[in-house]
Order: sequence, then C-alpha cells, then structure tokens
Amino acid sequence: ARSRTVGELLAPTSPFDKKCGRENWTVAFAPDGSYLAWSQGHRIVKLVPWAQCLNNFLLHGTKNGSGTASPRLPRQSSESGQRSKPCEHVIDCGDIVWSLAFGSSVPEKQSRCVNIEWHRFKFGQDQLLLATGLNNGRIKIWDVYTGKLLLNLMDHTEVVRDLTFAPDGSLILVSASRDKTLRVWDLKDDGNMMKVLRGHPNWVYGCAFSPDSSILCSVGASKAVFLWDMDKYSMLRKLEGHHNDVVACEFSPDGALLATASYDTRVYVWDPHIGVILREFGHLFPPPTPIFAGGANDRWVRSVCFSHDGLHVASLADDKMVRFWRIDEEYPVQVAPLNNGLCCTFSTDGSVLAAGQDGSVYFWATPRQVCSLQHLCRMAIRRVMPTSQVKNLPIPCKMLEFLCYQI
Repeated sequence: ARSRTVGELLAPTSPFDKKCGRENWTVAFAPDGSYLAWSQGHRIVKLVPWAQCLNNFLLHGTKNGSGTASPRLPRQSSESGQRSKPCEHVIDCGDIVWSLAFGSSVPEKQSRCVNIEWHRFKFGQDQLLLATGLNNGRIKIWDVYTGKLLLNLMDHTEVVRDLTFAPDGSLILVSASRDKTLRVWDLKDDGNMMKVLRGHPNWVYGCAFSPDSSILCSVGASKAVFLWDMDKYSMLRKLEGHHNDVVACEFSPDGALLATASYDTRVYVWDPHIGVILREFGHLFPPPTPIFAGGANDRWVRSVCFSHDGLHVASLADDKMVRFWRIDEEYPVQVAPLNNGLCCTFSTDGSVLAAGQDGSVYFWATPRQVCSLQHLCRMAIRRVMPTSQVKNLPIPCKMLEFLCYQI
C-alpha cells in the first residue's frame, strides 16, 4: 500500500545555494508535540509550532515553503507572559548541524550532580530545551520559547553525530561523536559533563535511551551495537549480528524491543535484555551474504524509528523508499517514495512520520490500526518487567512467547 502524503516543509533557496552539502541529518518533535525542529542544511535550524504546520497543510495543500509561502507567525515576546504560546524561530548555530534533541524538565526529578547549591539556570516545569550537535564538536543548548542560547558544551573533538535526552525529565543529555566516545551531561548542573563512555572502536553514529532511562544503546562503525547501564555507567553487553556499520537505533515504547539500522541493508529488532534478534527486515532481496553486505550498494538503511503504538517500525533507505513495517510481518505494510532521505521520526502522537532530505522535511500519514487488547496488555507488562522476569511467570508457554515478542 502507498502511504498518504501529509505535507512538506521546503527550505528556502537562493541562487548561491548548492544542493550538495545541504543535507538534513536530523528532525525532531518536542515531547509535548508543540514544536518541530529540523536542520535546513549548513548552520540553520528551524523551529516551528507543529499545530501551525498541520493547519497550513490543510489550508494550503501539501506544499509549504518554509519562510516564504507560509503565513508569518507572531514573534515571541518573553516579556509579555506569552511563553506558553509556540512561536517560530530561526536559529543560526554557527556551524553545520548534525543532530538535534528536545529536552523537558520535571522539577521533582533530582539532578545527579553533587554540588546543587548554586546554578545559573533554574529549570521550571514549562521549560523546553533544544540541543544542537555541531560539526566542530560543540553542543549548543537553546531555550525553545525564546530562541536564546543558554549553554555551549565543549569537550568532543569531532562531529557530534547524535543527541538524546533521558525521558525521565532529569535533563541528562547523552552525545555520540565521531571521536569514538559518548559523553553524559547534566544540564541541571549548568551542563556539567558527568561521564565519558568509551568502548567504541570507531565512529559513534547514534544513541537512544530506553523509556525508563536505565539503559542506553549506542551504535557505530565496525558493526557496533552496545548497551550501557546508565546507573553505573558501565557496558551491559554487545549485540552481535550486523555485517556493516550500524547507523541508527531506537527502543520500543515499552522498552522490550530495540530496532537497529545498518548499511548491511537490514533492520534488526532485538530483545535487548538477552541480546537475541527477534525480527529481520531486509531491504534487498535476496539479502546479501556477509561478504557482500559490507560492500557498496543502493540499499543502505539510513534511519529507523518505532511508532508509539509499538506495532510499527519505519525505515528509510538509499533505494529512494520509506517503508512501514509491522513487527509481526515480514514485508512492509506501506511504502512511500523519497530521494536522498537521511533521517526519520514519528510525531509525538504517532500519526505522522517526518523524514529529512536536502534541507527540507516531508510528512506521511502512518498506518492506522487499532491495537488488540492482547498487545496493550503485553506493552503494559513489558514496561515494568524485563525478559528474565517474564520467563519466570507461571503461565502457559504460548503466553510467554507472546509476552517476549517471539510470536
């Protein structure tokens, strides 16, 4: 089936702009669904209210030239008490932007830092931050509501390829870099760097937190898929199975599954608790053998993300296709065309998939399906129970297999 196009946001072009080098490596939605952010290529990040985008798509059709054809949004005024009203911002980050991540603050969650007597910034419950990872190794932290720069984190020595905030609201930020390290930052402690995670033999391409913030997955060159204990900052295990660089990863909403995308033309769905591959989604048929999976081909998978219903995975590959997969089916349930796609992510409510390409963003309606009661019960159980505990439950084998996503 063909996925329905919702709309597109086109980056403004000038006679001096070249198409090459304007890659959009990152698209992100705010946790509360209020904002969409994307890299327009080079130094510029655009922040737009997501509700405004959807309204423009409905009013003006699918095309929306960002900054040109769309109606002007009111400017933000932090002095007039309108902080809660989303407004459009254009942010010049000063260098090529490779990664973005939204972070929100929950005051009840204590900072992990030791010295909490004095801080420059007090983060309230309505605080919304945007972290941008740059080509020069810096990470800049912005106030989303005002577009002002808050922090400038400088410790990486190479490109900051990916960023992820802990979902628990603690404002713990993890950065993945081409300098072969991951770094853990505490933004409630004015961006103090808490830990350096070492172990990757080569570039680190991506990282993702589990929904309970206890586990971090990092992926990189040389087939690397690592799981980290974020309470002890130690490596839990290495997942082995890919045949080429692994470039993207994401946990399922219940934390029971982990999806990884690789240049070996495959997406694997793992049980991260025991390190077993449960599903393989191939983008080239027949799938290449290991000796060929490491070579150049036009099926490199660039990005993968989990839907919020826990039933679907979206992948984006170099064969100019976006695919939607069900976790219990071998073939895609929907597809859509996209040239030179580099990144994809689901909207906060899961109804739309956004994908970045050449400084612009394209949107598709996601597969709509009512989850079964069995699946909802499985997700509720798996949110609180790892695989080892599930296997000790005194229930029939078929139920155990279902709860462990083996059927």
